[in-house]
Amino acid sequence: MAKSAPAIVTVLLLLGTLLFSPNAVPAADPDASPDGASASPSDAPPAPPEATADEAKASCCATCRPRRIKCRKLLGRLRCVRRSRCVPCCEPAEAAPEKPDPYAWKDLFDGKTLEGWKTPEFGGEGEVRVEDGAVILEMGSTMTAITYTGEVPRDNYELAWEGVRLDGIDFFATATFPVGKDECSFVTGGWGGMVAGISCIDYYDASDNLTTTFQEFKDKQWYKFRARVTPAKIEVWIDDQQVVNVEREGKKIGIRDEVDLCRPLGFSSWVTTGGVKNIRIRKLKPADGG
Repeated sequence: MAKSAPAIVTVLLLLGTLLFSPNAVPAADPDASPDGASASPSDAPPAPPEATADEAKASCCATCRPRRIKCRKLLGRLRCVRRSRCVPCCEPAEAAPEKPDPYAWKDLFDGKTLEGWKTPEFGGEGEVRVEDGAVILEMGSTMTAITYTGEVPRDNYELAWEGVRLDGIDFFATATFPVGKDECSFVTGGWGGMVAGISCIDYYDASDNLTTTFQEFKDKQWYKFRARVTPAKIEVWIDDQQVVNVEREGKKIGIRDEVDLCRPLGFSSWVTTGGVKNIRIRKLKPADGG
């Protein structure tokens, strides 16, 4: 027995070295299953939160995420090791530009030039100029007008503009606009300065058809106009008051010959100085088209 003591001591010292050395095998991972089975991946701690787009762009770092847990027995104890993979962050992609709204209002007049417009020659027309954000249609011996040269919708749309009478006693900001395959005009203060309505309905002028109204237009006062054209109706407002609400079915829509050069969209005055500004147009959504 005495001779075997050194051997026993040697074995004990060796075991102590293995158990307490810094290089000794550590204890089982606390995340391991109690029965010694391999831990489920769901037992792994959650991945660190993703960096925000600004953080990622500011410091292109590397984010490490847990990949899997691998366990094995060593000297009767369960040893689990988390293995990770590093995922390099990338600069966030720029947001795609927003598509323009096809139903938004579109300005047809920039308030500075006559770009996109032409001045038809009727013979005896007055001067046309841009002044203080408005198109001024000077008094002539006949018609003075501007005609839009771009594309415009012919149905399911709204047209808005502002008009003023500066001098004279006849219409000052009459709009000619498409109605399906035809055109019509909304007369502003014709026949002596007070008649408003659509020319023409079933070949009758604004002075003597079902849209005829009488309005008091004051000189040098701006008025807001808005026309709505749908397959069902033609509607017009002066400021917030609706003055035209006519069904299209079964009716012949047309214009007077005098405004033929304003087609398909234009503004005119008759022996009167008028102004027009804030000319806008928009398509109507199908639900609004009537």
